[in-house]
Amino acid sequence: MVEITRQADAVRQSRAPLNKERVLDAAVALADEGGTDALSMRKIAQVLGVVPMALYKHVANKNELLDGMIDVLVGEIDPPATDAHWKTVIRLRVLSARRMLLRHPWASGVIESRIKARANPTPAVMEYLDSMIGIFRAGGFSIDLVHHAMHVMGSRMLGFSQELFEDTPDREPDPDPDAMPPEEMAARYPHITELAMAVAHDQESVVGSGCDDQFEFEFALDLTLDGLERLLGTT
Repeated sequence: MVEITRQADAVRQSRAPLNKERVLDAAVALADEGGTDALSMRKIAQVLGVVPMALYKHVANKNELLDGMIDVLVGEIDPPATDAHWKTVIRLRVLSARRMLLRHPWASGVIESRIKARANPTPAVMEYLDSMIGIFRAGGFSIDLVHHAMHVMGSRMLGFSQELFEDTPDREPDPDPDAMPPEEMAARYPHITELAMAVAHDQESVVGSGCDDQFEFEFALDLTLDGLERLLGTT
């Protein structure tokens, strides 16, 4: 019975008219499976059961495809909470954005690269940032303080921070023959050694070995929001 239902769903999907939403949803699903390197018009067309040329009626090129995919993901971020303090609203939305990025691990790199490549962010990102600015303004922020807030929040506003981009290789580095012996390291750099020995080493962390990504993200977010709240009380 389940197999019959799946087959019926597949038939309905194949008969559904092709539109931009279907193209973008298929592209997001492919990227979730294999990253953006797995994306191609041919693969998307295969998923949708159409010829590749049919896709170009809805997305002109890969850059437009990536921009549209970003807007699909930004649409997954929770809307602002109602009847709540501005700090709570901002915090909840940022953490919702982060959950979205954790569901789609490829997205932070695409968002960063496309924002840099475009004169302006995509429409959904613009709407999201405009909404966040509106939350600050409704909370009593002057436009000057909002300006500073947007700078200090940076990419964290969209749920990530630059530390999330892993620049180190996936494998363990080769031993350094010139490395300082641990005893000498401890004697010369006692505070670094103390800190390194104190943290729980999490090799899967994308912030850095020994760091809990989610905790560090929320720690920095809360410090930022607390600092902005204090500034708000002085303006």
